[in-house]
Amino acid sequence: MAEAVSEKVLSDPYNLVRILDNLTEGIIAHDMDRRIFFFNHAAERITGYDRNDVLYKDCRDAFGSPFCGERCLFVTRPDAYRRNLIAEGVEYPVNIVTKDGETRNIEMSVTPLRDEDDHVIGVLALMNDVTEILRYRFKVGEMSGFGNIIGQDHKMLQVFQQIRDLSGYDYPVHIYGETGTGKELVAEAIHNESRRSGAPFVPINCGALPAGLIESEIFGHVKGAFTGAVRDKKGRFELADSGTLFLDEIAELSKDLQVKILRFLQTGKFERVGGEATISVNVRVVSATNQELKDAVQSGDFREDLYYRLNVIPINLPPLRERKNDIPLLTDYFLDRFTRENSGITPRSVSRDAMSLLMDYHWPGNVRQLQNVLQYAIVKSVGKIIRPPHLPPELRSEEEKRPKKGPSRKLDERAVRRALEKTGGNKVRAARLLGVGRATLYRFLVDHPDVTPEIGD
Repeated sequence: MAEAVSEKVLSDPYNLVRILDNLTEGIIAHDMDRRIFFFNHAAERITGYDRNDVLYKDCRDAFGSPFCGERCLFVTRPDAYRRNLIAEGVEYPVNIVTKDGETRNIEMSVTPLRDEDDHVIGVLALMNDVTEILRYRFKVGEMSGFGNIIGQDHKMLQVFQQIRDLSGYDYPVHIYGETGTGKELVAEAIHNESRRSGAPFVPINCGALPAGLIESEIFGHVKGAFTGAVRDKKGRFELADSGTLFLDEIAELSKDLQVKILRFLQTGKFERVGGEATISVNVRVVSATNQELKDAVQSGDFREDLYYRLNVIPINLPPLRERKNDIPLLTDYFLDRFTRENSGITPRSVSRDAMSLLMDYHWPGNVRQLQNVLQYAIVKSVGKIIRPPHLPPELRSEEEKRPKKGPSRKLDERAVRRALEKTGGNKVRAARLLGVGRATLYRFLVDHPDVTPEIGD
């Protein structure tokens, strides 16, 4: 009986439509020419588009651009390659812009539609809107990282929010941060969150190449342009077409190159070194420096007009000494990563005294230095626990030079709970209220893991 009812229901196309319209996932189906022939109610809710506005249209015409941005399987890909990808099915995150201009975070799953001869005739895309989930995780501080960036400190959460806010826009971004703070990771996260995420992310360190080669690296050259130019070569701008070019340490560029970068930002065009043909590419530029770019403008080393072109959206990365609450999190992350990357390494943990040294150190080399310190400690340690003697001499010598303090103020659980409640869980401010050092409070919390703020006390 049940089989008969099932067959009767499923044989009626209108019943199938009703079933699909009651799913919480958005569903879009289109043929191999990208003409949309199904768009359920959830897809309307997620995108803000009425189905009558998009049905039987090419998705580029319906939405103003490929719905999945550069992740679209139909963008500048050979037919055979595209069909192979579609035949296997793919899953990926993508940020879309709704009809009202709002950015939504979507988990997309694309599967093939086949005819009776098993030929792929279209694709079925399932959309799961995770925007509110991500917002909640940001709000309650559950985020322990973003992309490959690790951090829970409120300053890093602000950076993560900026990256999310940028996902629906294509404006130039300038990142300022000391050496070792992770500027390239942030630039890559900006790219991955954007609609360009399926296209190349191409980095170049403007301070790492000789002055005579940097122009060729950025813009490319033609055969015979200079000694050694035995063939035409594409530059980073061409390699990054449809994607993102990351210009690290851009303050190191010469004035002549600054002019050429400015022209590209104004026109989207450039010429290869030694070439006459004008080349147009669609590239988003993200730049970075480890010094305040405005200082370089004031000293006359950097063009003011280029500064304003690049610094449309500024992002400031905090040094590690200003986000020390992230040190235990970063330590666990790096030790776990080192163990996974090297199968012969015994998993390590850090002793309380060694963690105290890590917390109290001023970290001039930032996160990159912390990573190097932990690699050093793994080599020096034999057992499963990293102790103070296993850390580099500069960390131990800092501790030895520090004047001996008198008896520390004794902490109790009730006082610590009250301080954490008053400061909203901020350990730095709580330590200040308690009159102790940050490392002292951290050690206390390690020894008393059950301490939590007393709500309403």
